[in-house]
Amino acid sequence: MTETPVRRRALLPLWLAVPVAALAALLMDLAFPEAAVWILAFPATALLLLALIGRRAGGALLVGLVYGIVFFALLVSWTSRYLGPLPWAALSVVEGFLTAVALIPLTLAYRWLPRAWPGTAGRLLTLPAVIAALWVGRELFLGWWPYGGFPWARLGMSQAESPLAALSSWIGVSGLSFLMVFLVAMVIEIVRLGLWRRPVTLFAPAALVLILFFTPLFPTTPSGSMRIAAVQGNGPTGYFDEREPFAVVQAQTEATEPLYGEDVDLLVWPEGGLDTDPFANSAIARRMTLVSNRIDAPLLANAATGRGNLYYNTSMLWLPDGTAPQKHDKRHPVPFGEYVPDRAFFNALVPDLIGLIQREYTPGTNPPIVEVDDVRVGLAICFDVIYDDVITEGLYGGAEVLVFQTNNADFRGTDENLQQLAFARMRAIETGRSVVNISTVGTSQVILPDGRTVTSLDADEAGAMLEDIELRSGLTAGIVLGPWVQQVLLWGGLGALGLGWWRARRR
Repeated sequence: MTETPVRRRALLPLWLAVPVAALAALLMDLAFPEAAVWILAFPATALLLLALIGRRAGGALLVGLVYGIVFFALLVSWTSRYLGPLPWAALSVVEGFLTAVALIPLTLAYRWLPRAWPGTAGRLLTLPAVIAALWVGRELFLGWWPYGGFPWARLGMSQAESPLAALSSWIGVSGLSFLMVFLVAMVIEIVRLGLWRRPVTLFAPAALVLILFFTPLFPTTPSGSMRIAAVQGNGPTGYFDEREPFAVVQAQTEATEPLYGEDVDLLVWPEGGLDTDPFANSAIARRMTLVSNRIDAPLLANAATGRGNLYYNTSMLWLPDGTAPQKHDKRHPVPFGEYVPDRAFFNALVPDLIGLIQREYTPGTNPPIVEVDDVRVGLAICFDVIYDDVITEGLYGGAEVLVFQTNNADFRGTDENLQQLAFARMRAIETGRSVVNISTVGTSQVILPDGRTVTSLDADEAGAMLEDIELRSGLTAGIVLGPWVQQVLLWGGLGALGLGWWRARRR
C-alpha cells in the first residue's frame, strides 16, 4: 500500500474559505428551479468541500454557517412573499445553523481519515465515500429535526431535469446525492495528490460518470390506464386574498364546466379548492355532489376539516351520491404555517405573527391512498411530496398513479411552485409512476414515469387538464432499497468517522 502525504493545514485560509462558501451557496441555489442549471450542483459541492478541508471545528462552523444561511436565504426567499422578512430570516438562520453543525463531521473526516488510511486507496475511495455518506447524513438530519424537519434542499432533488435523475429509481434520492458527492470528493483527491498524471487512477471517476449519466430507468409494469381530469381554478385561495363567500368553489366549478360530457374516471381539485369543510357546510357539499354527477365521476377534493376538537388538512373522495367514505389527512402539517409548535414560547417572541395562525392542524394517520374502480391512487398533499415516508407508504399500498394536490397561492410569482413541481417530477422518476400535480393557481402538470411533461397549465390562469394516464405496477429498486440506503449511509458514515478517529490516534 502506497503512503500518500497528509496535509494538516486548511486548504484555504479562512478569509478566502468564507467567500468561497458563499459562492458555493449561490451556485447551489442556481442548480434548483427557477434557474435549474443542474450541472452547477457539482462545482457548488466542490467549492464547499474545498472550503472545509483541513479546518478545525470552529472554522468549519463559520464556513458552514455562511454557506447554509446564504443558500437557504436564496432558496426559500419565497417565504417572505406575504409575511415579510422575519419568517424568511428565521428559517434561513435556523436551517443555516443546523447545516453548519452537520458539516463539522465532514471537516473532521478530512482531518482524521487521511491519517487513519493514508494509502492511495484510502484517499481515493474510503475518504470520498465517508464524505459522501456524511453529506447524506446531514440531509437526513435536516429532514428529520426540528418539528419533523425540512427536507427541501437535498442535493439529489436538484437533478429533476438532468440525466442523473434516473438513478433515483435504483437507489433513491439520497443514493443519488451520495454518488454525486462521492464523484466530486474523488476528483478533489485526485487533483490534490497529483494522481491525474496516472491514467489508471482516472478509471474510477470515469466509470462513476458513466453510471451517473447513462443508467436507464428501473422498469415498472404497465397495468392499464385511467382518464383523470385535474382542474386549476385560479381562485382567491391565498391566506390574505380578499374573497366573497364560496368564491373558491365557484372558481373551481367554472373551470370544471368545459369537462362536462367528457369521459372521466376521476376528477381532481387542488389543495384548498373548497372554501370550507363540506362535512359541516351543506351548501359546499351540495355543490360537490352536483359537480360529481355532472362529470359522472368521483371528485377528489381538499379542505380543512374538523373532527371533534381537532382539525385536519383533508383530501376526500366525493362520490355522486354525496358521500365521501375515503379520506386522507395530510401527514406532515407545516410548522408555523399550519400549526405552531411550542406556541406559548414563540407567541412571547412574535405575538403579531403567531396570532395570524389560529387553527392548529393535526398530523394525519390514515393511508395516503384512495381507491377508484379498483385502481389505487397514491396521494401527497402539498409539502408532503418531499417526505419519503408518505410516497413510500402509497407505493407499498398498491398505488398505480400518484396525485399531488397543492395550494401555491401564497407564493405567487416566486420560485416555490417550480421547486415543488421539480420535486414532483423526481417522484415520478423515482417511483416509476405517472404524476398528476394540480395547484390552485399553477403551474400544474401531468408528468410521465420518465419525467416528461405531457400536459401543463400556466400559472395564474384557470384551466383543466384531461389525460389518459398510464397506470404502472411494481416497485422500483429506489423505493425498496432507498430507506435501507439511507440507514447504511447515515450510520456507516458516522461509524467510519469514529473508526477513523480511533485509528488516527493510534497512528
